[in-house]
Amino acid sequence: MEEKYPMAIRYWLMKCEPAAYTIDDLDRDGRASWEGVRNYQARNFMRDGMQVGDKVLFYASNADPSGVTGLAEVVRAGYPDHTAWTAGHEYFDEGSSADAPRWFMVDIGFVARFAATIPLETLKKTPGLEDMMVIQKGSRLSVQPVTRAEYEIVRTLGSAVP
Repeated sequence: MEEKYPMAIRYWLMKCEPAAYTIDDLDRDGRASWEGVRNYQARNFMRDGMQVGDKVLFYASNADPSGVTGLAEVVRAGYPDHTAWTAGHEYFDEGSSADAPRWFMVDIGFVARFAATIPLETLKKTPGLEDMMVIQKGSRLSVQPVTRAEYEIVRTLGSAVP
């Protein structure tokens, strides 16, 4: 049954180190589970805030340069991260179980790859992005909200890259 009043689209930035997963990997795979997040605030964003259709800025962290590499979309809302209760898995957490999950994940789908990374330094210098969480000193969250205006500015920067 279709919702009479669907939730408004939200906008997010999701960080991943290139050694783990890249926008090219997402392009190849089409969609991916965003598992392994072990920060409560980021978990809460995925569990409580992210919905199907939300827009995502895909950010390569600890890269050269670090920055936004493309666009994705949430294709499955938050659900328990089963890797937390898989003994021997790198994301195993003995305090989490199928009956009482502690950690959650979402699935994202590929939308677009930018021709070049929009570096963090460019984001810092771009008018309209002054309050963006990713450019704040000490901001290390792997999942963070962005405003629609911030998303559109970054999307425009990405489409302007030759």
